[in-house]
Amino acid sequence: MQILDGKKVSEDIKNEIAAQVQEMKVKGEKVPHLAAIIVGNDGASLTYVGSKVKACERVGFESTLIKMPSTTSETELLKKIQELNEDDDIDGFIVQLPLPDQIDTQEVLMAIDPSKDVDGFHPENFGKMALDMSTFIPATPFGILELLERYNVETKGKHTVVIGRSHIVGRPMSILMGRKGFPGNSTVTLTHSHTKNINQITSQADIIITALGVPNYLKAEMIKDDAVIIDVGITRVQDETSEKGYVITGDVDFENVSKKASYITPVPGGVGPMTIAMLLKNTLLAREQKRCK
Repeated sequence: MQILDGKKVSEDIKNEIAAQVQEMKVKGEKVPHLAAIIVGNDGASLTYVGSKVKACERVGFESTLIKMPSTTSETELLKKIQELNEDDDIDGFIVQLPLPDQIDTQEVLMAIDPSKDVDGFHPENFGKMALDMSTFIPATPFGILELLERYNVETKGKHTVVIGRSHIVGRPMSILMGRKGFPGNSTVTLTHSHTKNINQITSQADIIITALGVPNYLKAEMIKDDAVIIDVGITRVQDETSEKGYVITGDVDFENVSKKASYITPVPGGVGPMTIAMLLKNTLLAREQKRCK
């Protein structure tokens, strides 16, 4: 069994990006600039956005954090998005999800200029991804592809089972794993809450990508020997013995599943760190595309 170490690979990627940014500075070129909008005071979102800002500093990007109160109206948020769309200094930006109930998430994602949509959530970018065209791939799926590629995990002709059909992970992964090229060329089964006999399906899978958010959902008896396991789940589970009062747990019963798997991502330290690294990579791509215009 080999650990797919997202923490290490993400650091490698950040080092590579930092070297490219340093070259830009030497040439007197503008460095990439990533902005993030956060609405409200959700603890997990604030922590995550803070990590993105630190990552920007680490690689030499410019970064702007825009905090808006939880009472912000949809109109006010759309106005702020329009300002960022028109700001030539900003190469890419994200709106941190989830948003408060009074704001229509789809309207917000539609309002972002596709050329600055480094989260890859705009329908134009999602459509391009589905058509195998060059575009921004959502950061978490992009990170999974990068892990598979850097560890040279064979995907061609394999049976990939994706658990969960969210627009952020499950749906894009089901498309990407079936595309031509590497990683890809696998036969994909997309499963969800209405799938019958899911244990029977997962037990036939060569690769399982689970993004449910249900702690320890995937058990050892649900997988075959030497399966590749990608755990995207991340849930805070109460634990009185822990200093923080909780532990971070994935969708996979790691202790038992790891004994049967050929490759597996840990939680934390697997897919999570890759997401931020790929957001930086998308921002660098946005900067390069703008420069080529």
